[in-house]
Amino acid sequence: MIPVAPLIGIARHRLATDGQGVTTLVAFHGCPLRCRYCLNPQCLEPSGIQQNITPQELLDKVRVDDLYFQATNGGICFGGGEPLLHSRFIADFCRLCPPSWHICMETSLSTNLDTLREVLPFVHHFYIDIKDWNPVIYQRYTTRSIAPLHRNLEWLAQNIDTNRITLRLPHIPDYNTPDDVSRSRESLNALGFKHFDELTYQT
Repeated sequence: MIPVAPLIGIARHRLATDGQGVTTLVAFHGCPLRCRYCLNPQCLEPSGIQQNITPQELLDKVRVDDLYFQATNGGICFGGGEPLLHSRFIADFCRLCPPSWHICMETSLSTNLDTLREVLPFVHHFYIDIKDWNPVIYQRYTTRSIAPLHRNLEWLAQNIDTNRITLRLPHIPDYNTPDDVSRSRESLNALGFKHFDELTYQT
């Protein structure tokens, strides 16, 4: 059966936000987390689905920018929502698209390990939104357990080159402090991660 995925949008011609070169962001509907300051709340609403699409239909839409991808070493960034909820779709798409396209993923890693294993051969770079490495802060902010993130991130640290991973450590008003962010960074650095992106949520 051909997988069909719900999208909340496709954003073309992005620079310096979703990977190298010119990138098209493909944002999926659906997320296992319920973050207090959700950046894309439409991914949780049934009315937020803009279209349901097959891998071939997506390729037909995004290949219009193939020349830009080839010239700048750009490609596709899968985000959302949580793209790992649609791991089979992503794997099928990547088997269809030109191998020179650079594939990135923005993920919370809050899914089972099998979904991560399914896309790992195709994704060149992961941007992982950690929220906070403290389990209490994480659960207060997302209303979910940090256990899937812990398990998946530790598995990645043991199985791939961590240069393929950038960890996003947000300063979250009313939920964590600069000291909390520093402690998260120290713990993650001890696991072998070297690339971090600190940002402050605008509420």
